Amino acid sequence: MKTQLVISHMDDVGSVAGVGYQVQGELTPVLMIELSSGASVFYEHHVLLTKDPDLKFARLKLQGALKRMVAGLPLILVSAIGPGHIAFSREHPGHVFAIHLKQGQKLLVPEHVLLAATGNIRYDFEWVKGFFRNQILGGNGMFIDRFTCTEGDGAVWLHGHGNVLEYELEPGEQIDVEPGAWIYRDPSVSMETAAMDLSLGFFSGGSLWYNRFTGPGRLGVQTGYWEPTSSGS
Repeated sequence: MKTQLVISHMDDVGSVAGVGYQVQGELTPVLMIELSSGASVFYEHHVLLTKDPDLKFARLKLQGALKRMVAGLPLILVSAIGPGHIAFSREHPGHVFAIHLKQGQKLLVPEHVLLAATGNIRYDFEWVKGFFRNQILGGNGMFIDRFTCTEGDGAVWLHGHGNVLEYELEPGEQIDVEPGAWIYRDPSVSMETAAMDLSLGFFSGGSLWYNRFTGPGRLGVQTGYWEPTSSGS
């Protein structure tokens, strides 16, 4: 199992799909983006920090509005169209980092982790399989966000609580993770909820629940535990 630290205290700088970006700050970082003419990014409306007055905006069309409302997912995603500057931040300490995707590549992330994504990324969501085990006992949200790069190279920016570790799992290799600690995974990495029995003789100690991931593929884990049911931001 290969492990690497995905983000560090150094600023993250890059360019992709006509979008120049820089992450600044260490406690509550800011994603600063410079859009070239016609380039775009989309985001949850409440993470906007600053913007140029002349930027153009459009509402991203979303399906399953009723399901999203019940699950506490944002009903409005906004697309910002360049040229111009725009910046995003969440109100929680942690780290902001980019995951670059090539054409056809997909990425799965839990609810309320997205900060922004380039306009060539298609966004939809899928139901978490195993309602009782994964959502109630396992502490996961109801849906998983799914991002697919439709053309060229694209990027998805995520906000992680604490630091973020990336595990590269071999085929069939498994790792158990505290529920609420995973932040992204390749679609090839499967997830299920499992329990560790704490019963001892006549004394019942209950069970501890965690997520079990099986490779192959990448798995991102945030060191700051986050419970999806505790906050929608």
